[in-house]
Amino acid sequence: MSGRFTLYILVGMILGILVGYVCNENVDPAKAKQIAGYFSILTDIFLRLIKMIIGPLVFSTLVVGIVHVGDTASLSRIGFLTVGWFLCASIVSLFLGLVMVQWLEPGVGLGLPLPDVGSEVSIKAGALTLKEFITHVFPKSFFEAMSNNEILQIVVFSLFTGVALSSIGEAGKKLTEILDQVVMVMLLITGYVMKFAPIAVFAAIAATVTTQGVGILAVYLKFVGGFYLSLVILWIVLLAAGSAVIGRRVIALTRGIREPLLLAFSTASSEAAYPKTLEQLEKFGVPKRIASFVLPLGYSFNLDGSMMYCTFATLFIAQAYGIELTFAQQATMLLLLMLTSKGMAGVPRASLVVIAATLNFFGIPEQGLLLILAVDQFLDMGRSATNVVGNAVATTVVAKWNEK
Repeated sequence: MSGRFTLYILVGMILGILVGYVCNENVDPAKAKQIAGYFSILTDIFLRLIKMIIGPLVFSTLVVGIVHVGDTASLSRIGFLTVGWFLCASIVSLFLGLVMVQWLEPGVGLGLPLPDVGSEVSIKAGALTLKEFITHVFPKSFFEAMSNNEILQIVVFSLFTGVALSSIGEAGKKLTEILDQVVMVMLLITGYVMKFAPIAVFAAIAATVTTQGVGILAVYLKFVGGFYLSLVILWIVLLAAGSAVIGRRVIALTRGIREPLLLAFSTASSEAAYPKTLEQLEKFGVPKRIASFVLPLGYSFNLDGSMMYCTFATLFIAQAYGIELTFAQQATMLLLLMLTSKGMAGVPRASLVVIAATLNFFGIPEQGLLLILAVDQFLDMGRSATNVVGNAVATTVVAKWNEK
């Protein structure tokens, strides 16, 4: 079934490109937008179903994972190892994006017409201040966090719940058993939803190509190609770091996560791949208590592809405007993005929001965002897949370290 599912995803992608190309070539832009809207209905339904699963699945798996970890000392050890890896991966991702964009210089001499200063950008630049991020992490209501799919807030409540259940010992066993059954039910529901994935993949690709056309990639070839080259290098770095800990099994891990990776790439959504990633990591041999603890945290604090995009896209826009940033400004940018990028989970078009805030901070015209909006969907596919790779490697590494 595993091989067939991957095949269906690939077929959905190819058909999506072909159908989108035919629609784009044979109808006017207004009609193309309307057709893309119909395709998007299928994608929206699938992503809504995924969002329906994410909250209960993250809560139940994380609480059960914490309880199964056992004592506070073990929990602290796993937490320390996890945060340590996440910080290192974040620094590498941000720094690699910074180095690659300056080496490739995709924005230098771009020749694209820059938007007017008065042009409006539909991204709220001030959405991620440090104060707002810190206060936003803590939920006002568990039910509000669940209904809004606020992953960070769900993680915080789950941590409190898991530690509390561990503290009351035998009295908490019945509730833990119920949550174990909730996990099983949610994974079963996930299986049903995933059967719809190839259709959603077809619709997502068809909608994008119908409106943008495949020709848009040629216009931005240097930018898109440079970013994907950077992602490939990041994959190599992450997998090499993983192999230093788990050895040659990193090859088996790469094979094991190909389904969630393809799913994230084709739908441009890391969330869509979460349930399947969790399932594959457990099949790979990662203890359930580790996978259930590390992976949800990774979706809040370890979005490697998205972080690389923030530095790469910000400096690309600066290059397009002919703005040079000093070494001190670039160092400040790294520190700023280390903080603001941690608020990405659950924020619509999160990378663009973070980039908008960063542009504003360094006096780069926010209208430069319009330069990347045309190809953002194509880039989002790559960074979503990279987020899956980064979190899969992080989870297996932490599991291996915990054995020692």
